[in-house]
Amino acid sequence: MPFSVATFNANSVRSRLHIIERWLKDSHVDILCLQETKVSDEDFPKEVFEGWGYHVVYKGDKGYSGVATASLLSPDEVWIGFDDGEKPDDGARLLRTRFGGLHVINTYVPQGKAIDHPDYAYKFRFFKRLRALFERNYTADDFVLWVGDMNVAPTEIDVTHPETKKKHVCFHEDIRKLFEEVKSWGFIDLFRKHHPDEVEFSFWDYRVKDALEHNIGWRVDHILATPPLAARSIDCFIDRRPRSWDRPSDHTFMTALFEL
Repeated sequence: MPFSVATFNANSVRSRLHIIERWLKDSHVDILCLQETKVSDEDFPKEVFEGWGYHVVYKGDKGYSGVATASLLSPDEVWIGFDDGEKPDDGARLLRTRFGGLHVINTYVPQGKAIDHPDYAYKFRFFKRLRALFERNYTADDFVLWVGDMNVAPTEIDVTHPETKKKHVCFHEDIRKLFEEVKSWGFIDLFRKHHPDEVEFSFWDYRVKDALEHNIGWRVDHILATPPLAARSIDCFIDRRPRSWDRPSDHTFMTALFEL
């Protein structure tokens, strides 16, 4: 029986409950990882997810971060933030869960703002800390999924008009190189495994006129798996329909299917 995991940058979970509910009724995914929930823990709509039949764990604040993982089965273990003692611990950007032998790492990587902005250096440090976290806690022989909004378009077919994006914080050669270095620990891009040449995006900027209609976008949301888990994947795809629904996020859902 297929097992499914999805990721979605909600851009405010409370503002997208109608989107999430409608999509879940169609998809019935086993695990849904959310980013940019933009809500403090005391205000997270936990009861709504429970009403849909999902357990949900979360960590957030009122700013532009926040992560949550909703699942049909309750996780066996939950870890919030980095375990390296470094400050900030980035709990509102990193949530790890374990379901039996399956580890799910839900991340909302900082966007970076501008090449000369301190947040860009913060983004670099975030990726380096992730690589160290993988090395401390897992092996590439484990069943590990790393999912979320990575704020990196890895290749030229992952962004519209790449020639104009060379100095963008999500496409600069330095950040793409670092992303590949982190992935080289032992991760396979499941979307590219199943769709090696497809031009498809997961984010269409609100500020770009008719971005969705003209497919002017970015593939910055990813589902990555260690080799033994990737070997059991049967598809990974982007559902662009929710981006056209009423009051959408600027991102949409990506789903991976497995035979476990």
